[in-house]
Amino acid sequence: MALLDFFNKRKQDPNTEMSFIDHLEELRWHLIRAVLAIVVGAIVVMIYAREIVDEVLMAPTRADFVSSRWLCNLGHTLHIGETLCFPPVEAKFLENQMTGQFISYFTIGFIGGFIVAFPYIFWEFWRFVRPALSAKELKKTRGVIFWVSFLFFLGVLFGYFILTPFMVNFYFTYKLSDLIEIKPTFSDYLENLTYTTVGVGILFQLPLLVLILSKVGFITARFLRKYRRHALVVILIIAAIITPTTDPFSLTIVTIPLYILYEASISVAARVEKRKAKKEQEWS
Repeated sequence: MALLDFFNKRKQDPNTEMSFIDHLEELRWHLIRAVLAIVVGAIVVMIYAREIVDEVLMAPTRADFVSSRWLCNLGHTLHIGETLCFPPVEAKFLENQMTGQFISYFTIGFIGGFIVAFPYIFWEFWRFVRPALSAKELKKTRGVIFWVSFLFFLGVLFGYFILTPFMVNFYFTYKLSDLIEIKPTFSDYLENLTYTTVGVGILFQLPLLVLILSKVGFITARFLRKYRRHALVVILIIAAIITPTTDPFSLTIVTIPLYILYEASISVAARVEKRKAKKEQEWS
């Protein structure tokens, strides 16, 4: 019933009540338009697939990658020597399946199309949810499409320019035995690249998720502060998973933005509670 009540709030005409099936039909068209946006983006990406693979996807594997040079220069500026410099590696990939490159071609198109179309995808989702919100709620959600898209692209860029070079360098320099030669497939690299870009982009939505959970009363700023130390341990574990290296600088580079997001989430939750308390005082 609660779900049906939510849907009924979405009706445009107050004298007409849409059925649950009508709402599902409307949702279907939003999803279709979102998928079409991904397809259009995928087609564009696939047209330039060779250039994207050579100049974009493979760029973090090179020693002269822009962020690799920047981190090395930063280490010299901080007088910590070569600590932030990546040792040179020869990153080459193979494909041991006849259909491997063909499948990767479509994977690149889909992932690239999703990244390019992300603002439109969320806009379609927002168009479906927006009519159920009151005028006051709509006023508080101004700029939501911008902030969701901004955090997503910020996470994608962070994963691409920072995490991916660390990932490549670690896996190509780690040796269990000198008798073992690493020859990863391009499909394996593409899968890990997706995790460190799209996955991190979604992870960067944490403050907005906390905002929603705070508004429904599921979590509070006090709760987040109380378990701050536990959250730090969880963040360190996530950082170790994303960049599995014992280098403290690598863990620090990953941990800092995730912890900043957590602290930002506390501020967001506190602001929501402050507004709730103010409303309660006005009503009392």
